[in-house]
Amino acid sequence: MRTVPLNLAQTPYDIHIGRGLLERADLILPLLLQKQVAIVCNSTVAPLYLEPLCTVLEAEGVHCHSIVLPDGEVFKTWETLNQIFDALLAGRCERKTTLIALGGGVVGDMTGFAAAVYQRGAPYIQIPTTLLAQVDSSVGGKTAINHPLGKNMIGAFYQPKLVLADLATLDTLPMREFSAGMAEVIKYGLIDDLAFFEWLEANMERLMARDSDALSFAIERCCRNKARVVALDERETTGVRELLNLGHTFGHAIEAGMGYGVWLHGEAVAAGMVLAALASCELGQLSTVDVDRIKALLVKAGLPVAAPRLGAERYLDLMAGDKKVDAGRIRYVLMRRMGESYVGELSSACVANALTAGCE
Repeated sequence: MRTVPLNLAQTPYDIHIGRGLLERADLILPLLLQKQVAIVCNSTVAPLYLEPLCTVLEAEGVHCHSIVLPDGEVFKTWETLNQIFDALLAGRCERKTTLIALGGGVVGDMTGFAAAVYQRGAPYIQIPTTLLAQVDSSVGGKTAINHPLGKNMIGAFYQPKLVLADLATLDTLPMREFSAGMAEVIKYGLIDDLAFFEWLEANMERLMARDSDALSFAIERCCRNKARVVALDERETTGVRELLNLGHTFGHAIEAGMGYGVWLHGEAVAAGMVLAALASCELGQLSTVDVDRIKALLVKAGLPVAAPRLGAERYLDLMAGDKKVDAGRIRYVLMRRMGESYVGELSSACVANALTAGCE
């Protein structure tokens, strides 16, 4: 087991990475305020991992409430969130009842948001079962639901007590979902870790074959990079944490414009990173060789490198509602060079040129 500490002043916690962690009740028990938990998962994950987790905890005298939600980004809504509250209230769950998010990014985001507001704050634990959630969404305390006008627009910063990333859960992950998670892995190399990007270029075949040693190394590297950034800017107030959104301004527009769930989040981020790279090339900061290198690695990971043709006007309209908009100005994460990113603005003409080159 590898452990990455997230050193926050008020709410520090550990990220454990390894195989068989779902069987480790000893990692969870010390964090419970009472021997009662509410495990939130979805209809895909429940048949695979809900009963084994309940069995392990119940053997230690922990009472488990199970809350099974419908699966998919399209269900990341107020209506689905209320299903969590309905179950918590029906089960007479108290403020000291720990919520456990057992699933991917959607389950993690909604469970975290529910914990943030249930009885004004209940503890929660993240047990991410997808690659994307293990390397990104389970770490850092961003919780949210979607709104028809924008992704993750309603939420809160609320840190978990623990993150358990069991590599064994990746064995059952469909290849499309696995590839989607790889987009977030590649993102960390482009933001500020060129050595990791180069390692990914040399080891992508091992990762796509789900080699345990390669996956363990990559997931730990991503978590360490994210933990460092979050510790510097927990609530995204200084601009440092915004760098983690490389590809996301364009990507969120793709998700909203195509309809939530049509493009997986990681797929949209992959195409968004290419658009950000093309815009950076337009600014004279990246070369065409750099852009081709980024695209080649994304293709190796089974990800799309061309965005859908929604039209520049539609993209700009969707991005105008992004969370990173400041004083009406859309802010983009761009690349000054490979492995060095920054937050800046783009002219409408530059965006249009990037979309012309990067859409199909």
